[in-house]
Amino acid sequence: MVMTPAERRRALAGGVFSLAGILLFVGLAVFALLTFAGASSSSMSALADPYTLRILRFTLLQALLSTLLSVALAMPVALALARQRRFFGRIWIIRLMAVPMGLPVLIGALGLLAIWGRRGIVNDTLAWLGLQEPIHIYGLAGILLAHVFFNLPLACRLMLIGLERIPAEYWLVSGNLGMPGLSVFRFIEWPALRRLVPGIAGLIFMLCATSFTLVLILGGGPAATTLEVAIYQSLRFDFAPQRAVSLALMQIVVTAGILGFLTLFPAPEDRGIAAGKPVRRLDGRKIAARLWDVTVLSLAVLFLGLPLAAVALAGARADLPKLLGETIFWRAALTSLSIALGAGLLSVSLAMAITQAREAIAAKRNPARIARLFSATLGGTSSLVLLVPPVVLATGWFLLLLPGGDTSMLAPVLVLGINTLMSLPFVIRIVAPAMAAHRIRTARLSASLGLAGWTRLRLIDWPGLKKPLLMALSFAMALSLGDLGAVALFGADGLTTLPWLLYSRLGSYRTTDADGLALLLGLICLGLTIAGTAGLKIPEERDER
Repeated sequence: MVMTPAERRRALAGGVFSLAGILLFVGLAVFALLTFAGASSSSMSALADPYTLRILRFTLLQALLSTLLSVALAMPVALALARQRRFFGRIWIIRLMAVPMGLPVLIGALGLLAIWGRRGIVNDTLAWLGLQEPIHIYGLAGILLAHVFFNLPLACRLMLIGLERIPAEYWLVSGNLGMPGLSVFRFIEWPALRRLVPGIAGLIFMLCATSFTLVLILGGGPAATTLEVAIYQSLRFDFAPQRAVSLALMQIVVTAGILGFLTLFPAPEDRGIAAGKPVRRLDGRKIAARLWDVTVLSLAVLFLGLPLAAVALAGARADLPKLLGETIFWRAALTSLSIALGAGLLSVSLAMAITQAREAIAAKRNPARIARLFSATLGGTSSLVLLVPPVVLATGWFLLLLPGGDTSMLAPVLVLGINTLMSLPFVIRIVAPAMAAHRIRTARLSASLGLAGWTRLRLIDWPGLKKPLLMALSFAMALSLGDLGAVALFGADGLTTLPWLLYSRLGSYRTTDADGLALLLGLICLGLTIAGTAGLKIPEERDER
């Protein structure tokens, strides 16, 4: 990539300021936790407390079970989609798999309650059949159900990508040999999945171990509490900072261990030898295979689609004009959108600064060791929130501001900063590849024309990067809009967001209002997603037979 000395200096300066800002924001929170723990001997002794150890065991147990269920149930769905490559509605099933990943967790939880709750469709059906014992969604069973709902689509999409990379020649040979289904799975499909499953399982385990909102709503009591929920309860209800600090430090240790374990499983490389031939899978034409695949896909669509439909129907039955006429709704919506817009813009700016700084270092033929170290630090810092989850960050800043008395003054700024870091790992995965591809296409031409600075940004960079940047912005805003973890500690009369308002209505048993708020919040997030992906073409699957 071609860069002028001035552009390289600006890129490196942007990387330095971004790194300093992230490290300062996270470092102050961690410093507050460590300082408080050092000043209180009871904080460190609480690490071996039976209550803390029980919460740790439950956190790891529910994460392990959720991971096993998500991966095990996603595999047949991915195999069915890969085997049946051409049927009406296939692309919509794949799109349905993307909905839970961008859905606010509160909305998904309400949908699951509408289907599996005490007064849900499943229990009403069982009662109609004469079965008196209802399904209890609260507790471990509800947490597992919710985690599978959100993580099965993620695992399925990642597995499907790996299965679709299998060379077409493999299927041609298997068809000519007349290989049965078990042999196809053993010799072709499983080797492709085997490289992906550890990384997928590790990612899902990480998401489940740091889950907050789902456990807060569906945990059902102290017997089903994870570390993050226990941190929130210790500060919000019990006001036991010593216990909160010990739990936060334990959470950092757990996430660090998980991240260290994930480094043992690098992303698999595409080593296919396909010559560009169309994929023709003869094993998917058999009647038994078709029946099995139709059954699996139908069950997956019902499992994922029914809660979403239930949220839409329940929200439509709510008194939406009444909700829209409430002042608190508009105040919460304005607060949520302001924080989401600020967090989105800041996250995209940080992602661009980090990417440009790393590109400036990579552009040198023989970068110095300190430059390579700086580049690696930038790459790791962008995912620092995975090591220090949002609730832990909020706890550190809560303790840092506690001596000053009122923490509500800086609450919006803190929530904005935490949401920025929360979305940064995902935003940078959209921005970095787009910027790299754009630079490869335009760097030499821009240099030959003498375009630099604002002129290049206006004429070259913005037209070429507008769509991926808007997509990243909309994704970051949707993620911030649905967040409850950061605002949970600071949410009060002075800081009310839509998720906090929804959770408050649930807590006061105003479920009809909560249903309406869930629908409105979902529509806002859906509108952001549509706006961010406007103009992007999604390639359809074509299977030439």
